[in-house]
Amino acid sequence: MKVSNPPSSPTLLFDGDCGFCRKWVARLAESASGYDTRPCQQSLADFPEIEPEACTRSVQLIDTTGKVTSGADAAFTFWSASSQLGKIARWSYDAIPGFAWFSESLYRLVAHSRAITSLGSRICWGEHILRPRFRLSADLFLRSLGLIYFIAFLSLLLQVDGLIGSEGIFPVGETITLLNDRIGLSAVLEYPSVFYLWSTDTSLTAFCLVGMGISLLGVVFPYAWLVWILNWILYLSFVTVGRTFMSFQWDALLLETGFLAIVHTVVHAHGWASGGERPAHRFSASPHPARAISWAYRWLLFRLMFSSGVVKLTSNDAAWWNLTALTRHYETQPLPNIVSWYAHNLPAGFHTFSCAVMFAIELVIPFLFFAPRRLRHIGAVFTVILQLLIILTGNYTFFNLLSMALCLWLIEDAAWPSRVAERFREPLARRATNLLGRLAIPTIAIHLLFSTMLMTRGVFRADVSFPPVVRSAYGAIAPYRILNSYGLFAVMITDRQEIILEGSDDGNYWETYEFYYKPGDLYRAPSFVAPHQPRLDWQMWFAALGPIRNSPWFYRFTQRLLEGSESVGLLLSQNPFPGAPPRYLRARVFDYQFTDSQEKTVDGAWWSRTFIHVFLPPIVRRER
Repeated sequence: MKVSNPPSSPTLLFDGDCGFCRKWVARLAESASGYDTRPCQQSLADFPEIEPEACTRSVQLIDTTGKVTSGADAAFTFWSASSQLGKIARWSYDAIPGFAWFSESLYRLVAHSRAITSLGSRICWGEHILRPRFRLSADLFLRSLGLIYFIAFLSLLLQVDGLIGSEGIFPVGETITLLNDRIGLSAVLEYPSVFYLWSTDTSLTAFCLVGMGISLLGVVFPYAWLVWILNWILYLSFVTVGRTFMSFQWDALLLETGFLAIVHTVVHAHGWASGGERPAHRFSASPHPARAISWAYRWLLFRLMFSSGVVKLTSNDAAWWNLTALTRHYETQPLPNIVSWYAHNLPAGFHTFSCAVMFAIELVIPFLFFAPRRLRHIGAVFTVILQLLIILTGNYTFFNLLSMALCLWLIEDAAWPSRVAERFREPLARRATNLLGRLAIPTIAIHLLFSTMLMTRGVFRADVSFPPVVRSAYGAIAPYRILNSYGLFAVMITDRQEIILEGSDDGNYWETYEFYYKPGDLYRAPSFVAPHQPRLDWQMWFAALGPIRNSPWFYRFTQRLLEGSESVGLLLSQNPFPGAPPRYLRARVFDYQFTDSQEKTVDGAWWSRTFIHVFLPPIVRRER
């Protein structure tokens, strides 16, 4: 069909009496430039060839030649002008056999069930279904990320000398020399770090302090892209030289999130805006992030949560499959806190129920991250609740804080209270697209490809063979930790084994070294330490899971104690030999168990323990 009076621009006619039609046309019209939209009740006089019944039955699209299309055909053409997904739908309609018939059938079904579809729309989106905006959430996320970087650098500052200082367990200078000797000039590419330039005790403190300062700048100036580049470089430098003490999943997660923050802020870099003034660095200065960026963050959160659930099942650990894992988790986790004791002593039925709820949140809720607004917000609420419960019952550094910060990307601007939204206003002008901005989409696409590859092989344990060029490309970017696999507690530890380190001057009377946070003294209550991570305490938990040959760092640790290293001694809460190191050291493994309420009432002990085996036989200090 053709009309005799073609419009000057493509015009979509819709049923103005249908609220469902009005809302969806308004949503697509936001970005469908060059299109005119009109209620058919007010426009049919201009196009007498179109019957009123046809217009109320389906949308009518009139192009500039006067050609009229309707139904799914017209909807897809209009949609293609507003998004890439619409272009895919338009191509599918034209190119895939049977797709047009299916689309038209589905369109007719929706049109004949407008009351039901309108109700579904209100349930999923609420009263309005305009395109999602994440300007407030993006601003709050970047400021939160700045605080998390600050916490990470501060936590390192408190222990870095003992871990990788000149008298520490793995001195940074020794690590750099080893890399240069073994690899040569390519070491900086395979093990990137600023410590090639400066690797002294002073540099460790200086870079921690610089990282803390830059992180605070990120809180104040969230869209200053240089802040995120420097934060990422500094933290990557510590991860590279920190060896076993910097090999945790949250270190990888912080680097991957930090990389996305670089892409995010470079795309929206503050500079002279086209056609306007320079925006001020304040709450009001945050632009709308590109949709691809918001999806990249959500994909990262999905991988983090979903992978954590899948690895528990693919490990075939019976404790997860029969929902009994949490009956031991609070006791056997790396660093319990005082609430862990109370959680452990709850009834077994509660632990079974909690385990089932956890699986629902980790395996089902992540799919809501890509759902319509209200469902996405529900996904954010359940994810945050899980993270808060983990914070309450365990010490997992800044990991849970970072997970909750990523949940901000699930919350649209319209959901924030007005008192929060009032602190934000639209930027003065949208800045011109530059070369870096154009590279954002390919960068995110590559990130999506490799992250999907990692999840497929690592989480699902699929034996997938990727082309050599893909493997080579991933090998080139792997040292930068911008792509990682996730999934905690794949296998539940059912017994808590603790290494107790002891020293002696005569080989007969032994005194115990106490750590700040790991269990030792039976009468010392487990304490809250997160978001700080005592990395030596954490490694002691891992070391107890196997023989000493699996933890070569432990030899260096005991060597430093016998040498009287002051920086290593500061990692301990109680050094029974403060004046001079002992002549002998030994380490024994005990099975630790939480006491129950009755036992604790009797003698006040939080733990009971039983000797298992010798971890390190007595070693003697070498006399100089």
